[in-house]
Amino acid sequence: MNHYCYSWIEDWCRENGWTDLFMPIRNEYWAFPPHGVMPLPIPTQALRQIKAQRGLSVHEKWWCASAVMTAIVGAGLTYIAHSPMPVVAAFAFCAITVARLEVE
Repeated sequence: MNHYCYSWIEDWCRENGWTDLFMPIRNEYWAFPPHGVMPLPIPTQALRQIKAQRGLSVHEKWWCASAVMTAIVGAGLTYIAHSPMPVVAAFAFCAITVARLEVE
């Protein structure tokens, strides 16, 4: 799950003078700092600030919506089938989704 939009990080780099942004591993952003000759990871404080300003990314919003829909469908199927298993499966899916939403 991408916790940040690439364009958010690009905007931050442009504002702070960092160049040649790249992402070697998912959710790990590197760029050349001002007057630097070696790429460095984007500071964690900057990523936290970006997240606080921008909120949820598109992927996070999609996962949240799918978790809510799964919970609603699971509750409905539990009522119709008179069995707790659909709501248990929905709970498991929602628990995994919430764990994946954790940035750190």
